[in-house]
Amino acid sequence: MSIPTEQIGSIPRPKELLDGIAAFAVGEINQEALDALTTQAIRDSIQLLEKTGSPVITDGEQSKPSFATYPVHGLPNLAPDGIKIHFSDGHVRQLPRLTSGPFRYQTYAQQYLIEAQKYAHVPVKQAVIAASALSLLYPQDGIAGYPKEDFLQDLVNEAETDIRRCLDQGAHCVQVDFTEGRLSVKLDPTRSLLKEFIKLNNRVLERFTAEERKKIGVHTCPGADRDSTHSADVDYAELLPDLFELKAGNFYIALASEKNRRRVLEIIKEHSKPEQRIFIGVTDPINPHIETPEEVKLKILEAAEFIPAERLGTTDDCGFSPFGDDTSRSRQIALEKITNRVLGTALAAKELGL
Repeated sequence: MSIPTEQIGSIPRPKELLDGIAAFAVGEINQEALDALTTQAIRDSIQLLEKTGSPVITDGEQSKPSFATYPVHGLPNLAPDGIKIHFSDGHVRQLPRLTSGPFRYQTYAQQYLIEAQKYAHVPVKQAVIAASALSLLYPQDGIAGYPKEDFLQDLVNEAETDIRRCLDQGAHCVQVDFTEGRLSVKLDPTRSLLKEFIKLNNRVLERFTAEERKKIGVHTCPGADRDSTHSADVDYAELLPDLFELKAGNFYIALASEKNRRRVLEIIKEHSKPEQRIFIGVTDPINPHIETPEEVKLKILEAAEFIPAERLGTTDDCGFSPFGDDTSRSRQIALEKITNRVLGTALAAKELGL
């Protein structure tokens, strides 16, 4: 396809898997039974995603507990009372808190990629969490015997390893989820926290060659959980100029849900760099409306007024179920939106003469 199109990551888990996870949590089924349900969900998700016509797919994140905490899920040196993330509808997600060092990943995203590649017939992309998000696990009052800079060095090493293992495994591309970027401006309007996040993530990205960074992207959005966001009220003008300082080749930017897309596109045009490809969001996962191929096409043609066609790509604003227990959107609606994104992208490419 002359305009590349990719999903962000997750699609809703099937009821059988969600029921199995709940049963496992209370000891009603064993690990072997849960693994069988997970494998079936991965196989089914890949088959369904391939049927959408997507040229690049993911595993739907069927076995990730959440997009943010998969590397640390099950670590013994965590407490549950970390930073709280407040969503606009009033619900709260809470990160764990690191209690001791050294910091190490329990799980690398490579294992998800290996499993997906067993069943996929098209290229597979892999999402990983940004180092900046995991930096929030370190408590503000510190950890005795484990200074923050020691933690950050361990974190950078682990984040690099997470990306590098996926590239070495043959991922079509690796997407770094940086949804806390926009949120950081809400938490700290001086934008000092945002600049710290950019600097930390670049410590990771700078370890890759220019050629490798062509296969590394960064995703930004205002959050998407239970039909709610955590930072949609933050002006993109406060984020995007700094975002494009990240040393990545691709940027996946939530745009379908924005009230004034043209203004955001003006900011992208002004601040993005010639070597950066921009994947614009053309479907909104937290809106039950299923965008038609024609609606998708019109959004792409609008974006092409600001972004050269050779630097343009399309995506969904966010994953459809970034947290594993989010059932606010059905699998069927997610798949229809993805199908229409693929169809609409082809329509736009044809109209642009690509």
